[in-house]
Amino acid sequence: MKVYFWVGVAGFLGAALRYAVGVALFNEAQLFPFATLLVNLSGSFLLAWFTTSFTKKIRIPSHFQTAIATGFLGSFTTFSAVSVETVQLIHHGSIGLAVLYIVVSLFGGLWMSQLGYRQSQKEFGS
Repeated sequence: MKVYFWVGVAGFLGAALRYAVGVALFNEAQLFPFATLLVNLSGSFLLAWFTTSFTKKIRIPSHFQTAIATGFLGSFTTFSAVSVETVQLIHHGSIGLAVLYIVVSLFGGLWMSQLGYRQSQKEFGS
């Protein structure tokens, strides 16, 4: 039962940080959703880094591992926002930006995950 508590606490913190980044980077005149892209790319890196070797070398109880990976990073990043913001770009007639956003979100996320994996391997070994 304690895993649910810690996932909830970490989820609250991740969601609060996600909101803070959005507020800090909000610009009404800006059409491109940089804040969401930033949290998703950094979250992809951090999740890969954390789950690859970090948790194997640094002993953290499994409920805290789940809380960090699922709760904090899961609520910090958001695919639903990418979907909604892509549709908004399309409705604003910015098809090119919508395609760019999808491509950078997908391939950038994969690239950042690969960087996180490699960084974790370099720091902690396999």
